[in-house]
Amino acid sequence: MALIGSLIYADAVAQTTSLVLLKNATVIDGTGAAPKKNTDILIAGGQISAIQKDIKASGAREIDLTGKTVMPSLICAHAHVGTLKGTTSSADNYTRDNLLRHLKKYEDYGVSAILSMGTDRPLIFNGLIDSTQNGLLPGAMLYSAGYGFNTPDPNPGSWMNLLLRPDSPEEVPAMMEKLAIVKPTVVKIWVDDHGGNAQKMKPEIYQAIIREAHKHNIRIAAHLFYVEDARKLTEAGIDVIAHSIRDKEVDEDLLTKMKEKNVTYIPTLSLDEYQFVYAGNPDWINDAFFKASLEPGVFEMITNKAYGEKIKNSPDYQRNISAFKTAMINLKKIYDAGIRVALGTDSGAFPVRTQGFTEHLEMELMVKAGLTPAQAITISTRNAAEALRIASEKGTLEQGKKADLLILTANPMDDIKNTRKIESVWKEGKEVSKGPIAK
Repeated sequence: MALIGSLIYADAVAQTTSLVLLKNATVIDGTGAAPKKNTDILIAGGQISAIQKDIKASGAREIDLTGKTVMPSLICAHAHVGTLKGTTSSADNYTRDNLLRHLKKYEDYGVSAILSMGTDRPLIFNGLIDSTQNGLLPGAMLYSAGYGFNTPDPNPGSWMNLLLRPDSPEEVPAMMEKLAIVKPTVVKIWVDDHGGNAQKMKPEIYQAIIREAHKHNIRIAAHLFYVEDARKLTEAGIDVIAHSIRDKEVDEDLLTKMKEKNVTYIPTLSLDEYQFVYAGNPDWINDAFFKASLEPGVFEMITNKAYGEKIKNSPDYQRNISAFKTAMINLKKIYDAGIRVALGTDSGAFPVRTQGFTEHLEMELMVKAGLTPAQAITISTRNAAEALRIASEKGTLEQGKKADLLILTANPMDDIKNTRKIESVWKEGKEVSKGPIAK
């Protein structure tokens, strides 16, 4: 009956809508279901109208994908755009052209939507966000946390000079009223001492921020490091933990609380690897897929011997390695506890956190942490869409959803790094890129 319905629908729209029929693919739909072999996808009006074997659709443009894999495009629930240019990360770089350049880069790497976490500026709130979300501009769809909350100490993120920095809980309501006007997807708060180098946000202030955000029906995402901060924030009603817990392994008490409170966990494992990996020679350093993601001058910077020596001689070097190992352990524990994990990378904040490649590296690190390729893909598609509250339209390949997908020349179920073998990127049923290293 489903096939008959698909045929009727196809015949009804063939006269008015350009139909595309992807034939004979291995389909990973992002739901966690097993891949479907020799499967067809019928696309009409930018949406998926059917996924099944042997679809017949008169008037459709057929593309044979025998031997190839189709999966949903990626969604990054923690990124930054606009401030990165060359080897600098600065508010001076935050222009419309630079933003659109970054969004197109994400798209070339198969990332169809990103959440920019708290470092944005007014120019995107005058139609640019809406235009990306409505498909009127090229590149990934943009979501934003607006202007994040930090401590009164101006040193952490001092170039992000639009951050909200309350001195007391009493200042928070007026600040939240200002922030709510730009309709952020979440509110970002920095609750961390940056390795002991900064003042940590006081509990009475972040409690007020959480309380006021929830009055506006806006969720809260926290930048943090320590397990005890994660515990206190969870008890206070946090919605999203936007970085790994890295000082200690999580305990059963915290896992239980996070699950009961429906907290989403964004591990950003790649951020922690970038903190130390250039002291050595990562196996992807000369990979064209990686190099294409770099801003001009960054490859020369990170491969300079002096740069690597500086990292290795840093007093934080061993701490960073230890933090990464703990983050990997905690991801597996948190996932196994049934807590929602979503893809996020903090890409775009600084030159070494390269946009596009990092999202694929993150999935590789998830698998190294003990997850399966199927789990890493679901985290990076369906779960990330749920984190952005766009899962009704995106994140999985299902009937009625947008035809945002990747065509790969190899199956990532065999090797998660095969997500990098991009033949083409599709947005709302149209091919928009051949990937970042197309000839």
